[in-house]
Amino acid sequence: MNHAPALSVRQGLVYVSTAAVAWGTGGAAGALLHGAGQLSPVAVSFWRFACGAVLLLAVARSRPSWRVVLLVGPAMAVCQAAYFAAIAEAGVAVATMITMGAAPLLVAAGGRIFLGERLGRTGLGCAALAVAGLAMLTGGAQTVTPAGAGYSLLSAAAYSCVTLTTRRMPADGVAVWGFAGGAACLLPLAASGGLLPAGHTVTSMVTSVLLLGYLAAVPTALAYGLFFAGLRVVGGTTAAVLSLLEPLVAAVIGIVLLGERMSTVQVGGAMVLLCALAWLARGELRDAPHQHKGSGSC
Repeated sequence: MNHAPALSVRQGLVYVSTAAVAWGTGGAAGALLHGAGQLSPVAVSFWRFACGAVLLLAVARSRPSWRVVLLVGPAMAVCQAAYFAAIAEAGVAVATMITMGAAPLLVAAGGRIFLGERLGRTGLGCAALAVAGLAMLTGGAQTVTPAGAGYSLLSAAAYSCVTLTTRRMPADGVAVWGFAGGAACLLPLAASGGLLPAGHTVTSMVTSVLLLGYLAAVPTALAYGLFFAGLRVVGGTTAAVLSLLEPLVAAVIGIVLLGERMSTVQVGGAMVLLCALAWLARGELRDAPHQHKGSGSC
């Protein structure tokens, strides 16, 4: 059996952080795609998964893994669909706060119960600090509805399932066949709302194609490939907390490109979140020789 060169913990942290940054650009691309091509969020998710699988398959050429297709694929589809449903019910700010805030806690609990991963004081403190920073970053949001909270928690639970399940799986196979399974699950829902862009001009059609290409290549194929590779050497809780870079990047894009403004509280939340991520990365690097030495496939 061929094994890919082992990653260091430092490389794993860079991989997961880069993936989170790439994910942060996906929301803006999806919103622009929805406006240009009038595609539903489910249709955008379908094309994101389907095109991402094709791109990775052309590079990796990994063998089909039915365990990934049947287990990881549906979980990834639920994560995407539930998140978009939460946005429809509660808005982007609240949905992001609950989903991304709950994910590290669910991953930590699941990792402790099912994988025996320890969550020390540093990890627990970083998770709490990161959630507090995220709450400040999304401050001013309206009161969440029960449906919005439920969909957000469902999305976080599905994300946690993917994170914990893929810790022991080959990175390229997880991404390719996870996307394939997710696309298959989303296809019926996407088809019912329209699969193809509805642009009326050549410019809008070209814009839709370019946005789909970017969404499939960067926030999907590249980001998930790096994320799953990083999970081989980075703890699940650490990866979940580092993924909180995604809403931070999305907020920066909103300010720089979309003309949005941040309050003083939100700026403070961004600083708190960055401090939590730096603290977590430092702790992971310090504990790496003890946590990962001889860990094999973990």
